[in-house]
Amino acid sequence: MAPAPARGTFKFDKYHTVMEALHASGAAITQHASPPCPRDWLEAVHDPAYVEEVFTAQVPRDKERRIGFPVTPHIRDRVRRTNGGTWLAAKLAMQHGYAANSAAGSHHALSNTGAGYCVFNDLAVASNRLIAERDAARILIVDLDVHQGDGTASLTAAREDIFTLSLHAEKNFPVRKARSNLDVALPDGLDDAGYMDALRAHLPGVIDTFAPDFVFYQAGVDPHVDDKLGRLALTDAGLEQRDRFVVRETRIRGLPIASALGGGYGDDQREVAARHARSMLAMADENTKLRTPLR
Repeated sequence: MAPAPARGTFKFDKYHTVMEALHASGAAITQHASPPCPRDWLEAVHDPAYVEEVFTAQVPRDKERRIGFPVTPHIRDRVRRTNGGTWLAAKLAMQHGYAANSAAGSHHALSNTGAGYCVFNDLAVASNRLIAERDAARILIVDLDVHQGDGTASLTAAREDIFTLSLHAEKNFPVRKARSNLDVALPDGLDDAGYMDALRAHLPGVIDTFAPDFVFYQAGVDPHVDDKLGRLALTDAGLEQRDRFVVRETRIRGLPIASALGGGYGDDQREVAARHARSMLAMADENTKLRTPLR
């Protein structure tokens, strides 16, 4: 946890509340402390000048406005650990089939600036590192946050070994979309059935055609009908169906999958946290039920 900065609208207490909800569930959970992400891992994806601005807590005000809050030393230390957590979740998923980072999913961060409550792009950073260490050769990033993963798409656009799939609300942030390998723009108010139709129409084919050996999943819960910043209309049951489907389609093919928390917004932080916790617990349960050996 990092103390909330004096400026900005982002509610950092969500993450602590998510962990409370996970522990209160009574589920068997093994918790790992995230290592701080090494600077050179970040500089392999982000502009070193921007990394320096973050590490010295001297991010210019125009970039802080894009991020949504000032980057304090506490925030700097936190984002290093959330980025390390996505890499660690991937390594654990390679052992257990599925693992989750209870934070991160910072898919708006670009090369030389953060944006949309994101400082560094953990999905791109972890993907790059796994490939560099030869833990994976081809990585699929499935982004089902209600907002398009423009930063992830931009940072991986030139790579043939990383595929980005984004299902998002067409009229939501960001106004100017990047180009994912496959973008599926969804209309306002789309319900559970319509959403699952779109997901079924695209995800299995992408997995089979691209043939990844690892999958990252940005599992934002902001497509929920009650989300403050969403424009879709998924119910609790719809989110669970979505999450189980992603894990099932991945694991039945013998692939490991790691999820990152992503977006979820509302005035009642416990309600939002409960959605995130249910999401991770459903995915873990689906992985346990399948018991499919890893390839």
